[in-house]
Amino acid sequence: AIKAEPESVTENAVEKAAGIEEQKEKKQSCTFSIDCLTILDNPESLDSSKSSLVPETGFLFGPKNIEFEESESVFDLLLRITKENKIHMEFTKTPALNTNYVEGIGNLYEFDCGELSGWTYLVNGEVLGMGSSNALIKKGDVIEWKYTCDQGQDVGGPEL
Repeated sequence: AIKAEPESVTENAVEKAAGIEEQKEKKQSCTFSIDCLTILDNPESLDSSKSSLVPETGFLFGPKNIEFEESESVFDLLLRITKENKIHMEFTKTPALNTNYVEGIGNLYEFDCGELSGWTYLVNGEVLGMGSSNALIKKGDVIEWKYTCDQGQDVGGPEL
């Protein structure tokens, strides 16, 4: 009986190790960034009380490879990254659309750089046209949260 117990412990250890490997394979990564580069191009439009909030590089969170879970949305990842990195982020839940509206990141809000300014996101260089809570991340995606001064047109969004 004593001999059988170590064997079962060893089997469990092997099974657990195999499970860890499976989890590692399920972990996926994407590239993630938060920038306000357009403000650097439009400093005259920025509310003067906000100029100290704009990093010289234009990035609140530079492009980094980030691991994510299969069920995470673009919004979920933004929420997680801003919390982990102590970056201010404010949003409003919009239950009717089953999404969240990002009002401000890094204390930079909509309308701080003109009447058409605010936050938008791109996945693989494209504006998706859906709420970020509904956009699920795929392996290898490039997710960019961008501050726009021209309703998205200055960051690759469609012309209105």
